[in-house]
Amino acid sequence: MHALDDHRLTIAGIERAARTIDPVFARTPQYVCEPLANALGCRLVVKVETLNPIRSFKGRGPDFFLAELAAAGPLPHLATASAGNFGQGMAYAARRHGASLTIFAARTANPLKVARMRALGAEVVLVGDDFDEAKMEGRARAMTRGWRFVEDSVEPLISEGAGTIGLELTAFPEPLDAVVVPLGNGAMLNGIGRWLRNASPGTEVIAVQAEGATAMVESWLADRVVVHPRVDTIADGIAVRVPAPEALEDMRPLIDDAIVVDDARILEAMRLAHRHLGLVLEPSAGAALAAIAAAPGRFAGRTVAAILCGGNLTPEQMATWLAVEPPAG
Repeated sequence: MHALDDHRLTIAGIERAARTIDPVFARTPQYVCEPLANALGCRLVVKVETLNPIRSFKGRGPDFFLAELAAAGPLPHLATASAGNFGQGMAYAARRHGASLTIFAARTANPLKVARMRALGAEVVLVGDDFDEAKMEGRARAMTRGWRFVEDSVEPLISEGAGTIGLELTAFPEPLDAVVVPLGNGAMLNGIGRWLRNASPGTEVIAVQAEGATAMVESWLADRVVVHPRVDTIADGIAVRVPAPEALEDMRPLIDDAIVVDDARILEAMRLAHRHLGLVLEPSAGAALAAIAAAPGRFAGRTVAAILCGGNLTPEQMATWLAVEPPAG
């Protein structure tokens, strides 16, 4: 176990983020949903991160990052790579703080997310067959053009901004036995984990990845970067095949375990959330509920928080994935 006294993410940074980020992204609903809790067999606390202008938690970190960058001097031209939600967060924050932004996304990116990034004022360049190829190309172009390349989970301020979710969870009136967090590139997991290790060390922090994109979990278990040749999952928001070493280093002392779930379980979790919460979740956001459903004995009778981190689906995806057959009889 690595000591936390020299961790890149700081408690003071998360507290400062909580005072700084746009209130539209903060103090999101967190409550016990009894019908869904009964279906999953635990006392389930849902943390709903979809009710904001970009429908995901990704506004927190970018807004804190841009606020700190703007306070330090003139803003450079920024570039980043995204599967869609982080790009929306960056575009929203760049517009708010007066920065110019170019986003690199894969040619296969969710068209709704691409359209929203452009609508928020960012230039969007579609390149590569997946997120990691887009990131590689974006970093290279930024270097040649003198742009500041911003990488989610590598910039500590972005992870600290996401850590405000953990800060809010510790205000829940009951102690949490576990928090289940979808794991993509690690910013949300690391931010939440950093806060909980300090404020609620008895709370388990459990990562969730999709079966078709397990590079981060495998890297954490192996204590080295494990790169996959491809990803194969509907959960585009957590489909990382080339982990960032900085994010893995951050993770090591912060999480207790990891659960891998397949796409079928994720789809069922999305439908459960639609039925019992009235929420549209994208696959990455359904991962936490899917993990709880996949390990009922582990969570039975415990108070467990699930982070519902995004809700960006195209109309076609909603029609296909959220179709629910009425009960027989």
